[in-house]
Amino acid sequence: MSEDIVKLRIEDGVATATLNDPDRRNALSEELANGLRGALEEVERSDARCLVIEGAGEAFSAGGDISSMVEAIENDIPIDDRVDGLLESTNDVMRQLGEFSLPTIAKVDGPAVGAGGNMAILCDIQIASDRAAIGFVFRQVGLGVDTGTSYRLPRLVGENVAKELVFTGRIVGAEEAADLGLFNHVFPAAEFDEKADEIIDSIASGPTVALKHAKRLIDEGSNKSLDQAMIDEAVAQGIIFETDDHEEGVQAFLNNRSPEFEGQ
Repeated sequence: MSEDIVKLRIEDGVATATLNDPDRRNALSEELANGLRGALEEVERSDARCLVIEGAGEAFSAGGDISSMVEAIENDIPIDDRVDGLLESTNDVMRQLGEFSLPTIAKVDGPAVGAGGNMAILCDIQIASDRAAIGFVFRQVGLGVDTGTSYRLPRLVGENVAKELVFTGRIVGAEEAADLGLFNHVFPAAEFDEKADEIIDSIASGPTVALKHAKRLIDEGSNKSLDQAMIDEAVAQGIIFETDDHEEGVQAFLNNRSPEFEGQ
């Protein structure tokens, strides 16, 4: 993993992956995608209990790497090679993020556009400052959608709103994004880190095994019947019943105190 272009910090159960290419507004270059992939793999091997993704500098991520698009056009790189490159770099890490087992939080303090916007909404929760913005601006460079936009965006905002956002390429501000369901919370910039950390710490201190199963079940739920969903939930509870955190939760309830979950 490139330690320079994606910085990873794991502290008190919180893994924070910082996209660290501010001069290019954290554009999703092949190097950054590979760095993020390495960070995700490292977090999976760690004792982290949730993952936060943030951007260094003034942007969360400006999306696709324009310089690589220019290079492809100027050097007449074959279309098949360009498609293979997309599948093997950006798409691969986006899939990894979308299927990540731990709860994931996008901490958005600045623009998240194009594939950068999709990276944000592929996380489970989006926490934004009031100077954040999000847009799916592929049309501005004459492209359709990619990196899973057609999968995730309509699930959050509905098909008609997703089409409008994509067809116009409009970048929406933080408050409107929250109204549309693209951001869970918007906080004033001066309070952003403090407020975001409160939510992140609450997730990281939760019963990690239970939350991992809850995340998986919610992600799968829209593709199941009610009966199948309840069966799968019962199977998961059978696994969770054996965890130390379940026992701690029950004992805390009986003793009228707050539980102290250890993530096991």
